[in-house]
Amino acid sequence: MRAVVAHAAGDLRLEERRLPPVGPGQVAVRIRYGGICGSDLHYWRHGAVGDFRLREPLVLGHEVVGEIREVGAGVEGLVPGAQVAVHPAAPCRQCRQCLSGQRNICASTAYLGSAARFPHVQGGFAEVLVVPADQVHVLPAGLELRRAAVAEPAAVAWHAVRRAGDVSGKRVLVTGAGPIGCLVVAALHAAGAAEIVVTDVHAAPLAVARAVGATSTVQIGTAEAAALDGLAVDVAVESSGSPAGFNTCVHGVDRGGLVVGLGLLPPGDTALAANAIITRELTVVGSFRFDLEFSDVLGVLHSGLLPADPVITSVLPVESVSDAFELAADPTGSCKVLLDFAAS
Repeated sequence: MRAVVAHAAGDLRLEERRLPPVGPGQVAVRIRYGGICGSDLHYWRHGAVGDFRLREPLVLGHEVVGEIREVGAGVEGLVPGAQVAVHPAAPCRQCRQCLSGQRNICASTAYLGSAARFPHVQGGFAEVLVVPADQVHVLPAGLELRRAAVAEPAAVAWHAVRRAGDVSGKRVLVTGAGPIGCLVVAALHAAGAAEIVVTDVHAAPLAVARAVGATSTVQIGTAEAAALDGLAVDVAVESSGSPAGFNTCVHGVDRGGLVVGLGLLPPGDTALAANAIITRELTVVGSFRFDLEFSDVLGVLHSGLLPADPVITSVLPVESVSDAFELAADPTGSCKVLLDFAAS
């Protein structure tokens, strides 16, 4: 089978690998679409995501959908040919976090396409992926694979909005209009937010944000950025992964407001407007990945409640993986880029 493999910084290959065997309790999925994530781009460009450096070749990808190719012994309720999405996380199920319903922050989680462990957890950018059966979710009838391909980042966004609590009728600021930020906007819209203000340094992502529910947008570095002064929203969600974006959230919420930190900041200590957090009595919460939201998101993608289609801006055949990664790294030319493993 073919797989997209990162060997080192700048060394991305489409190479042949052996088909993996299917053991008891496992399912083989013939992958159709894989969404390119920011972490995939980091492994490609820098050979690392934060402190997690490549120590062996790594099959990238954790946003994948396809159809069941084979089921292992003991697997019930899953049959070959069924269209599915793959939940990328395998928590330990034994730690305090897992036992208290916080499996998304399990320190021992194995996540597809991650170098956090060694040996690395090989990812889903391959023609066939074998995973435990409980990571496979059958799509609701009528949900197209192409739309379902954004289920993983949409679940990240859905979890972040849940961390914000009840946003119905509230004014919300979202900093960063990348794929996750735009899906946060879509989730806020679905949750009934009355006003959704979105910021980004580029104009193109802001157009996608408007298409999925932003009521107003602000391009950083232009005269319109003055509109952020005195914004005083109820909730702010930081999805850009930049210290400047985080501080925009801190200063953009009203006194007593809530900031949800979603975008991962650069490694190491980050200078934040801590005095503003203290003197204005802000609540700051983190939001990391997701758990049961994955099933929820498949349902709202099917119903159309989550308007995610505009987020998918390009679909390229896996043979054009280099072009696809270059495009995904350019926020002025793309939002979410999908690899199509069955285009040829």
